[in-house]
Amino acid sequence: MNGAIRRIDAYAAALLRPLARSRVVRWLALIGLCAAYLQGGLHKAGDFGAAVAEMRHFGVEPAAPVAALVIAVELVAPLLILTGVLRWLGAGVLAGFTLFAAYVANAFWHAPPDARFGATAAFLEHVGLACAFVLLALHDLHARDADDHAAGPQ
Repeated sequence: MNGAIRRIDAYAAALLRPLARSRVVRWLALIGLCAAYLQGGLHKAGDFGAAVAEMRHFGVEPAAPVAALVIAVELVAPLLILTGVLRWLGAGVLAGFTLFAAYVANAFWHAPPDARFGATAAFLEHVGLACAFVLLALHDLHARDADDHAAGPQ
């Protein structure tokens, strides 16, 4: 990096560092990351018939058990993330779930030409969200390793 870019980087980092350390910002970011899953799980749990119909719409069978599993994933995995208990596991589960959902619901390669752009964008948005969950899982595992290392031998 040249000198000007290095100075801009240092200045911007100094401005943003308090936000990066803020528990409120972290909590809001985690809620934002999980919000769609919590809302979806609560909605499906409140109208199980519609959840089963949604599974059938996407060709997923057996629809009722899969709908129940989807509800469990959409409610339990975010709770793991938000509580910090097995956060890496909740994030990993939502990463896999999101990729699977993108494949099932946004199969742009099967979309007619006039719908392909929107389906591709939705698919890639889901891939990006799944990658955010992967990064969260990696960050949590790295923090656990650092904590274990700092604690020393057991």
